Amino acid sequence: MSDFIASYYTSHRDELLAFVSSRLGGSSEAEDLVQNVFLRLLTSDKMITEVTLPALVYTIAQRMIIDYYRRRTTFEQYEHYLKNTDETDDSVESILSIREITEQLERGLARVPENCREVYRLHIYDGMKVAEISKSLGEDYKSVEYRLGTARKAVRQMITALVG
Repeated sequence: MSDFIASYYTSHRDELLAFVSSRLGGSSEAEDLVQNVFLRLLTSDKMITEVTLPALVYTIAQRMIIDYYRRRTTFEQYEHYLKNTDETDDSVESILSIREITEQLERGLARVPENCREVYRLHIYDGMKVAEISKSLGEDYKSVEYRLGTARKAVRQMITALVG
């Protein structure tokens, strides 16, 4: 399997790099992103054929581009928040500790069924991906993915209520 992925990389790398660079505005991160696309393919345990490979490469690239912009937006929002925060306000009350954040997270998770909580905890605390969680629990991939989505939605609602 890795032979035709390597062959595809050799012959289509520049094409994919141009695609990614155009989406990132010529960002220097395009090179890293293209490399990560192929690393993800090489480490994937899913069946990949020569027919599905081109579409899969561009799908993975598009998702990684979206993730790049999400991280960048979050970083910029946080940076904007830090610049606009009064620097003299360093009181203990204004700083959330890790324990308090974890408690807030657990309160949000209390709203979802236990099986969703378990999946979310494995994802957040243990850094496991959906496929890894699916294997470790011996459950269907789509079921685990759905439960993780349910837990994420509950936590998002809780955070929105706290911030809003």
